[in-house]
Amino acid sequence: MRLGNEPIELPLSPLGHTWILDLDGTLVKHNGYKLNGHDSFVDGAKEFLDRIKPQDMVILLTSRTEDVRAETEFFLRENGVRYDAIIYNAPYGERILINDDKPSGLRMAVAVEKERDSGLKLQIIEDEDQARSRQDVI
Repeated sequence: MRLGNEPIELPLSPLGHTWILDLDGTLVKHNGYKLNGHDSFVDGAKEFLDRIKPQDMVILLTSRTEDVRAETEFFLRENGVRYDAIIYNAPYGERILINDDKPSGLRMAVAVEKERDSGLKLQIIEDEDQARSRQDVI
């Protein structure tokens, strides 16, 4: 699934979710902390993060090195971003998620791509029937 300029609805089940989110270019401006001396959210990212349910797990990925851990986590704390883990030093290549489907037919892997630094216009719709029929796998 690829995000464009228009909001996209993402049908999900009402079960708890695991969010694996890239940081730079996805949630915050790519290399903003280097170029501007501080991070800033891409349009809609903070609102999107605020809509993630408290019972969901949030894992952030970044290619940033450990030497910017303190300033990265300060920005996240200062902006009330809840997360369970941050993985630093992630390779620059593709991010691959592989998971099995539930016997009920619920698809358990979702991938969303977006243009670097573009807005995050993703609307979560909890509907198990729609989640079963998502057409987002290869």
